[in-house]
Amino acid sequence: MPRLDFSRRDALRGLGAAGLVTALAGCGVPAAYVPEGQRQGTDRSERDQSVVFSNWPLYIDTDEEDEESRPTLDAFSERTGIEVRYTEEINDNDEFFGKISPALMNRQETGHDLVVVSDWMAARFVHLGWAQKMDRSAQSNVARHLDPQLRSPAFDEGRLHTVPWQSGITGIAYNRKALGREIKSVKDLWRPELAGKVTLFSGLDESYSLLMQGNGVDVTRWTEADFHRSCDQIEELVRKKHIRRFTGNDYTSDLSKGDVLACQAYSGDAIQLQADNPDIEFVIPEEGGELWAESLLVPNLARHKANAEALIDHYYDPEVAASLAAAVNYVCPVPAAREVLAGSGDQETAELAENPLIFPDDEMRRRLVVARDISTAERRSFAKRWNAIVGL
Repeated sequence: MPRLDFSRRDALRGLGAAGLVTALAGCGVPAAYVPEGQRQGTDRSERDQSVVFSNWPLYIDTDEEDEESRPTLDAFSERTGIEVRYTEEINDNDEFFGKISPALMNRQETGHDLVVVSDWMAARFVHLGWAQKMDRSAQSNVARHLDPQLRSPAFDEGRLHTVPWQSGITGIAYNRKALGREIKSVKDLWRPELAGKVTLFSGLDESYSLLMQGNGVDVTRWTEADFHRSCDQIEELVRKKHIRRFTGNDYTSDLSKGDVLACQAYSGDAIQLQADNPDIEFVIPEEGGELWAESLLVPNLARHKANAEALIDHYYDPEVAASLAAAVNYVCPVPAAREVLAGSGDQETAELAENPLIFPDDEMRRRLVVARDISTAERRSFAKRWNAIVGL
């Protein structure tokens, strides 16, 4: 897998999602929230066998001989007759939100039937009433195979409006050989010998959970006091120049070159880093790690809702999920895909079934939690404080 130059869980910038909604509302735009009964438009799925699917770059399987061919999408079209108009237009959560939010606020079509956004952004869509409730009776694979640990996040109880595309873990990556010892705890990052050799994520939504967990906080129900306690801690570490810098996905380059010895990291990136350097370790701290997802949702007034739901269910077929997991190397939201990979005749593919960063084992799962998201009321003041620390 090529290494990515961006973070799929990019930081809130400027006004951010909540601020943009407030600003638009202040310009005379109708109230942002859309009640459940007003979200669905005329579904053209039966007479128009197509679906518009927007995703992040490099986040799907491709044919080794033809990078424009995406085998799992091709298989769906061949089986159903539904043409998939696939675009890789999502490079930043906020940027994409800014692109389609005026239409959603004005109760207009966005031109998108299915999109993938990080769960913290999916929470904004759900809270604003901009994501349609899915018909689970038409999604037997989702009902049967969705990872139980991802079934009911706080922002979308019961996963009525969203479905994970891929999942991942925020933990710590470090160069064990260069450091000369193991890292087991978030507190280990603050040891004197790591001064100037540590990076953290610049994004508020990317950073806060692991930092709070390091302080023993239950991040499924963290408080404002917990947040500010972590900020006080990081401010002091910045003052002492213990933290080298705050990063997006460019932390992978810092770690590879040896400019840093330990950093906040994503499990999917760690797999790629380890392929190049076996001295790189990824650890879920003793205090716990964050299990997150990037999720599929159907925006309001989508023209092909039924076709979008069928495509979602296609990716929850274990065979299809296994193909996608083998390509992108993130935590697979379909545990049954593990058996499919294990039965592969290709040794390298079969070994993926034993990788706990793709299929977490029971011991690892006990240390993983889905953190509660930052509420709209909290976001403006929290982002202001965090961005001041980070230097945004």
